[in-house]
Amino acid sequence: MAVSINQLAIYALILVLGWLLGLLSRSGGGKWRRQYETERDARIALETAHEERDAAARARIAELERHAPAVGVGTAGALSAAAAGRRDDLSLIRGIGRSGETLLNEAGVHRFVDLSRMSDSDAAALEGRLGAEPGTIAREEWREQAALLAGGETDEHRRRFA
Repeated sequence: MAVSINQLAIYALILVLGWLLGLLSRSGGGKWRRQYETERDARIALETAHEERDAAARARIAELERHAPAVGVGTAGALSAAAAGRRDDLSLIRGIGRSGETLLNEAGVHRFVDLSRMSDSDAAALEGRLGAEPGTIAREEWREQAALLAGGETDEHRRRFA
């Protein structure tokens, strides 16, 4: 079988076109590869930043836990007072709540009478110890509420402060 000149020219043309198409497809692939590498590097940088932030947060938590007492200073006194029945339910006072009652017990305040007889300077010191905003005790009338509850006037307390 003899190959004509026209057939050789067509084969050569197909060869050249195939070679050109191969070159063109390779150059387009570089664009996608660069975009992939850019996104991969951004993801790695973000993950590294998150890991560093998490490590810093864990270190800070560990530091705070080392310096914070496991239990509040007055917890033993509060528990013994509760067991002996020498404490009132201070959470009945509007603005205190259960967590506030625990903090007050740890500060040595266990009864309504303790709170109702507190002086202004004692109230200011207690606010500082509780981390409350200055004037909270007066503004929320804790002493007045405690006086009513200490006197057994729960209905009057409910009427005025509920």
